[in-house]
Amino acid sequence: MSQVQSDKKNFSFSGGNPHPDNALWDYVNFYNPFFRAYRSNNTSTALQYLVGLMSCERGKANMERMVEEIENSEYRAYQHFITNSNWDDAGLLKQLGKDASEVLNRHKLKTGLPTGLIIDESAHLKKGVKSVGVARQYAGVVGKVDNCQVGVYCSLVNGERSTLVHQRLFLPESWTSSPFRCAEAGIPEEHRTYKTKLELGLEMIDDLKQSKVDFHWVGGDGFYGHGSAFMRGLEQRGIFYVLDVHKDLRVYLHEPKFIVPPKKSGRGRSPTRARTDYPTIRLDEYLKTLDENDWVEEKIRKTAKGWLILKVHKTTVWVKDTEKENVFSQTLIITKTTDGPEKVKFSLSNGQLNDYTHKEYAWFQSQRYWVERSFQDAKSELGFSDYQFRKWRSWNHHHVLVMMACLYLMQTRIENETNYPLLSVRDARILIITALFDTKEQFNKRFAQMEIRSKKRQYDIDRRYKNNQCKLE
Repeated sequence: MSQVQSDKKNFSFSGGNPHPDNALWDYVNFYNPFFRAYRSNNTSTALQYLVGLMSCERGKANMERMVEEIENSEYRAYQHFITNSNWDDAGLLKQLGKDASEVLNRHKLKTGLPTGLIIDESAHLKKGVKSVGVARQYAGVVGKVDNCQVGVYCSLVNGERSTLVHQRLFLPESWTSSPFRCAEAGIPEEHRTYKTKLELGLEMIDDLKQSKVDFHWVGGDGFYGHGSAFMRGLEQRGIFYVLDVHKDLRVYLHEPKFIVPPKKSGRGRSPTRARTDYPTIRLDEYLKTLDENDWVEEKIRKTAKGWLILKVHKTTVWVKDTEKENVFSQTLIITKTTDGPEKVKFSLSNGQLNDYTHKEYAWFQSQRYWVERSFQDAKSELGFSDYQFRKWRSWNHHHVLVMMACLYLMQTRIENETNYPLLSVRDARILIITALFDTKEQFNKRFAQMEIRSKKRQYDIDRRYKNNQCKLE
């Protein structure tokens, strides 16, 4: 880590009333080169905006509410900073990725777990047709097609700690095919070419690799596992992956050969297209062929409700390349829950069958949960979707500042996890804001409330683990 960054003050809750005003200012000031535009230094406004994201409750983290919450702040200053000022959001995003990587590498020394990169998308519901990239498209947040913007995001994850580190706004063809709409929204020329979400994902991974962001593997949901082009792209880059796939995916249980079938009669043309000599099977149909001896039961990780215990099956399968007439081998990982309604997940990996144990492959698969938590925390606590902007620059500026806040909160939780392992994102945010704006007595009151909640959570966790252990015995 650079000398400047190593001098940043840490926000620690131990030892009395902290001073997050100094810690947060030092954190923001470290990135001040990226907030300079021409002769203007926007670092103070960046600090106000960051505090505004933390201060406002969900649904209200927009500039109008920030002005009400933050003393001596101005709407016009925010508007200029977000929409007009040409500060270096791309450089800041790159630096945040490197810093998050270093924070999690230090965390890795405690956990002994590899850091992963999870790719996923998230929708932001919007009204009207002017907001950059907005269209009627599938919005996972409501589970249906709706008017929204969709961003593709990368999150670094190590154990229970994760933070967003990269983003791309998906532009539907209704936008890229309209030069007028692109110009009106301020989309740079180099971004006006239509790109699929899979292509955006590979672009972001290239950016992170170029920036020396450290991760051991890539994970993603069934959308990314469904496209063999995305898998082949990761394979060509020498990247190990564990990607979820849908239950209707067809695979080969033995490596097939491509042969041109003989002509069946003397009439008509002779066949020219090669076909495989072995049939495929759907994953959910293959699941039905497994018996109890084909599963290994593993304790994967601790949760607030006890151990996550899964039955795990792994085998080698072959998948047809959707772009070429060939197949490639993959390790198929199937997991199913042992408690409550049975939940089954399928994943494919380019790791060899014996490169990792049943438990390790299942752990890689289960880590995708944390990017969903990253989205939830960013939306609930940091105004991830609360913005009211129309321009390309505004969208990118806002999102990189949210990621900056995410990293700060993750650092805060890691620095305090020895004394307060159950410190939530919300707890950390409230304590930081209370210490910034309220008296020492008010902070101590909030702090005592947090400790009581933590003790109650720990009691419930211990009780569940005790019950869970009794069931196992």
